[in-house]
Amino acid sequence: MLRIFHNTKFEFVKHWRIAAGLTVAFIAAGLVTFAITGGVNYSIEFTGGTLMQVQFKQAPDVAVVRSTLDKAGISGSEIQQFGTATEYTIRARGEKQVEAQAAGAEGISKSIATALEQQFGAGNVTIVRTEAVGPKVGSELRSGALTAMLLASLFTLIYLAIRFDWRFGAAAVLSTAHDILITLAFIKMFDIEVSLTVVAAILTLLGYSANDTIIIFDRVREDLKKRLKGESLAKVLDRAINETLPRSIMTHATTLAATLALLFIAGEVIRPFAWVMAFGVFVATFSSIYVAGPLLIWIESKYPRTTSDSTSRAVNAGNDNSGDKSARKAERLASR
Repeated sequence: MLRIFHNTKFEFVKHWRIAAGLTVAFIAAGLVTFAITGGVNYSIEFTGGTLMQVQFKQAPDVAVVRSTLDKAGISGSEIQQFGTATEYTIRARGEKQVEAQAAGAEGISKSIATALEQQFGAGNVTIVRTEAVGPKVGSELRSGALTAMLLASLFTLIYLAIRFDWRFGAAAVLSTAHDILITLAFIKMFDIEVSLTVVAAILTLLGYSANDTIIIFDRVREDLKKRLKGESLAKVLDRAINETLPRSIMTHATTLAATLALLFIAGEVIRPFAWVMAFGVFVATFSSIYVAGPLLIWIESKYPRTTSDSTSRAVNAGNDNSGDKSARKAERLASR
């Protein structure tokens, strides 16, 4: 069986200051972008309005398309190229258009189709898809997405509190919060449209990152039982990360390969999801090593383990030793 990065002895934790600087710089850049340009770019699903994907026989002049819509009374619409030079998306989510959707009218999409056909000819424009969302539905979807993210975070916190010592749980939760923050900064800096698929990507990233951190922390907990006298927690963390490194490399490589396939082949609709997931693979790897570990060391320094904790570890170690003795005794009896 092929083993990649087997028996490595890399010192990861000692570079935490460089990693912290990179993280702070990236998040700060995202906050500056928020301050300059405002909030994230929500899709029609969250804002309400009309989205149409149209295909022309020949590449049109965008200025002509915009003036055609303005004449039809659909001003302020967003026109973007969608894949090829002949495909475009038209977003009509101005106040008047959203109010029209709230009234249950499909007139906006019909007005756009009629205006384009009159300008370019009925056979020269094809309506590929149409989405119309009222403001109430958009508001409900936005609150539902936020609730889903909060519930996912809450259940993750509860699981970690039960599964691990609270110090491990706190470090893992803070590491996951870091991933969400830095992903939001990425979404804003690269102006990725926030739709339901992007929310799904963020939720997937939340679970993916927590899983990666849990695997490393589980190995840390095992290595703490075999901790050498005078060995620092940083050394134990480095050993745990190196021991799980082959598994991490294989997992992240296969996930990234599937995500890149979606990014380059699956098309424009799924591309925002693929961008967030591809970025999330790197973020999850980074945070499980350079965020969760140093946070655990800091929490341990502020709230060191009590005597009862040490006694509990000693009892567990004693139980392990007694189990080993029983096993050896059974082996001797079987050999007779």
